[in-house]
Formats: sequence, structure tokens, C-alpha cells
Amino acid sequence: MKKLLVVDDEPSILTLLKFNLEQSGFEVLTAENGNDALEIAVNEDLTLIVLDLMLPGMDGMDVCKTLRQEKINTPILMLTAKDDEFDKILGLELGADDYMTKPFSPREVVARVKAILRRTNLVQAEAKDEVIKIGELEIHPDKYMVMFKGEQLVLTPKEFELLLYLADHRGKVLSRDQLLNGVWDFHYDGDTRIVDVHISHLREKIEADTKQPVYIRTIRGFGYKMEGQD
Repeated sequence: MKKLLVVDDEPSILTLLKFNLEQSGFEVLTAENGNDALEIAVNEDLTLIVLDLMLPGMDGMDVCKTLRQEKINTPILMLTAKDDEFDKILGLELGADDYMTKPFSPREVVARVKAILRRTNLVQAEAKDEVIKIGELEIHPDKYMVMFKGEQLVLTPKEFELLLYLADHRGKVLSRDQLLNGVWDFHYDGDTRIVDVHISHLREKIEADTKQPVYIRTIRGFGYKMEGQD
């Protein structure tokens, strides 16, 4: 059974999400503050974390940032009561894989959780034994591992999925909508900035000069293209 952690300082929301996720077959742990959430996330083998932004003590941003610094790459679905671009983009920059804005229905959260896990499971199921080599970049799909210049990169699950998708479609120009559908498995109602944020993260890790990228090129007016030689 997949184990989830739901973090929110409102008991009514915790109860509602816990009930609906358990009805969908998940084991659910809960926390009402960031400190407890961090302790559980470090010590439990979690499949996914549903993390509220506004929490007493350590807020959701700090929890997310700390987990990524500790190289804990459990997928994070961030919840925010603010319909604010800054919060969304900052959350993604700190390592969240996805976000939802309150108010939402429990069914929406369950659907989003399943979409994230479906993509993760699909990538693992499609993993091949061979290594994908592009320049000094090596992608090991079966091990969920990426090497660059002989050193292992620390990527979030969504960063890995995006890089693998780009590599599988090497040489092809992919629109932001195509990347959303292929990597996130659903539409964002025209909000494609989530793609740009994750592309930026990848470039910081694999490009010598992010302003003149060699591997992931921007095709102005169209989208992105993975380039490089085997």
C-alpha cells in the first residue's frame, strides 16, 4: 500500500483529505505543523507528500527546501490558499513537483495525487536497461539515476521525468503543452510556467552557461528541444 503524508494546520481539511485518500486505497499519515511533517518525511518511506504552504512554525516552503537539501526526493504536491504567482513559482523552485490552489474538492486532490503517481510509475515501468548518452550526460532509466561529467546529479522525480521525456524525443521541438501532457499527465489551463521553472532547474544542473544552453535549447515561439551527440 502506498503511504502518503498530508500536512495541513486545519484539522477539518486533514480529516477530509485523509478519509478520501484512504477510500482510494492509500495509507495516510498526517501532521499539523512543519516540524512534525519534516520528522515524518525523514523517517518514513513515503510515496508522496501533500504539503500545505501556510503552517505554524516551519512553513511548507521551508519543509520542501529542507527535504530537497537532505536529498529526499519524495514527490510533493503543495497546497496554497493564495492564488499568487510568486508562491506557486517559488514553491516549484524549491523542489515541489506540483501545486493546487485552495479552495479545492477532495476529489481534485485525489485525482492530482493519482496523476503524479501514474507518471512516476509509468516512467519506472518503461525504464530500459540501456543507458541514454547525450554528450557528457548519462541517463539510467532503470536506476532512476542521471550522471553528468561522471558525477551523479540530484534531481527531483519531476525533473528526472522531464529530462527523460526530452531525451526520448531528442531532436524534436516540443511545445510546453506537449511537455505538460507528457510529463504532468494533465492540462494546466494554459499556465505553462511550471514547464519553464523545471527547464530552468535542469539547465542549472547540466549546462555550463544557462544563457547559452547546449543540451536543452529554447525554440522561440514553439517550445524546447533536447540536443547533443551520443
